[in-house]
Amino acid sequence: MTPLPPSFFTAPIAHRAFHDVKNGRPENSRAAIEAAVERGYGIEIDLQLSKDRQAMVFHDYDLARLADATGPIQQRSADELGAIGLRGGNEGIPSFDEVLALVAGRVPLLVEIKDQDGAMGPRTGQLEQAAAQCLEHYRGEVAIMSFNPHAIAEFAKHRRDLPLGLVTCAYLQEDWPLLPAATRRHLRDIPDFDRVGAGFISHDVNDLTNPAVRRLKDRGLPVLCWTVRSQEVEKTARQIADNVTFEGYEA
Repeated sequence: MTPLPPSFFTAPIAHRAFHDVKNGRPENSRAAIEAAVERGYGIEIDLQLSKDRQAMVFHDYDLARLADATGPIQQRSADELGAIGLRGGNEGIPSFDEVLALVAGRVPLLVEIKDQDGAMGPRTGQLEQAAAQCLEHYRGEVAIMSFNPHAIAEFAKHRRDLPLGLVTCAYLQEDWPLLPAATRRHLRDIPDFDRVGAGFISHDVNDLTNPAVRRLKDRGLPVLCWTVRSQEVEKTARQIADNVTFEGYEA
């Protein structure tokens, strides 16, 4: 297990970078990333896989909400995605390589690998490998996390030297209607933490009193949280969490 560097606790982490579409900074965009860097925030981003197996910085599985196109992101090549505009901005969807070059080690980078199995199962590998290849020569501080424990176990085959973590929550049925009840019960208790070599969690801010969070906290393991949307919530969250992932205000 590689611990999180101190930089992941010294400044709040901008969720999907410091985005504000009203000011031309869509989620996970270069503009939002640069704005976060300018303010000294850490940055959280999401990775999805392109048709040609490139790691792309984008949250959703479908393009419709965030981009000037529709359909699954995995049905477009990296070049095609780069040419598709992000709604509310003046740029296309960035690749992970492009984001790493832009950040260039100036602030810590928290990277979420989106579940590619569809049900938090073991059908993983391509995105994890693509992400690891992008990071081969990166010298900035970066940590990798995922909701899917299998994704972290897979990434660890390539880069066990990096800090690895799990994104966790209460897995309520209304939030995860397509996930089987047995899977939700399993993931809620965070039983895979040690098995996959995780060293931290990033937990839902609305579920920080979860006993599984307390057990990890009592072991001295770092607890980050998501997504904080006000200074009042941040103040309360920091009573348990070691740092916050935030959006919608100046943290």
